[in-house]
Amino acid sequence: MKNAPAMISVAAIVALSPLAAAAQSVDYIVAKTIAARGGPEKLKAVQSERVTGRILSGRGGESRFVVELKRPGKMRMEMSQSGKTITRIYDGQSGGWILNPTGGKAEPVPMTINEIKNIQKEADLDGPLVDYKGKQTQVELIGKERINGKHVYKLRVAVKDQDVRYYYFDASSFLLIKLEGTRINDGKETAVESFFNDYRDANGLKIAFEIISRTPGSGLKQKIVLEKVELNPDLDDSRFSKPQMEAAARKFLVLTRTGF
Repeated sequence: MKNAPAMISVAAIVALSPLAAAAQSVDYIVAKTIAARGGPEKLKAVQSERVTGRILSGRGGESRFVVELKRPGKMRMEMSQSGKTITRIYDGQSGGWILNPTGGKAEPVPMTINEIKNIQKEADLDGPLVDYKGKQTQVELIGKERINGKHVYKLRVAVKDQDVRYYYFDASSFLLIKLEGTRINDGKETAVESFFNDYRDANGLKIAFEIISRTPGSGLKQKIVLEKVELNPDLDDSRFSKPQMEAAARKFLVLTRTGF
């Protein structure tokens, strides 16, 4: 059929286009990373979570923490050091509070807008890549790189508020090994990179039990070591409400305000 017109379907043209190829690669890699963590069904079956561990600073300091998460988007974190406990709570909607007796304030202080934005990302049990299109998150495959001798896929992830992070996934295991992003502290944007190690099985889910975070060029560094991960613990909603002052702090506040 020498003179037959060349025919190719519209679907084939679209499938062969560079944009479609990139989209297919992104969806493939995202699906593999979710499967590596345990799969979407097991991830979504987790309705609550409690994580206990330690935070080690580069200067030799050590704090203990307990983080509790509950759908939809609730989070409570208690960090204790030298007998003092700082509590951060987000109710999953718009209310966030910090109770910090070390800062000289006995009453809960409302979180700033930036603090709420940060905790909203931390409170997502699934992470940004599960159902990312429904979350209005944009994911782009940057390419392949090497980290510590390992081939990795680098993804650019932009959430709907335009916060951009870069995720590096092991090209063999598809587990997350590095995360780059920024945090706003005291009105200043600071670059942060985190490395994920010591993956263990927790009821069918793969979780990194060691996370090393640092600020490039500053020497600031900390290590998070998980000691226990509990999936679907019974967490009452009251734990995610506005925190109350400790009895000792309340008594001190009354004394300072009334004089007796």
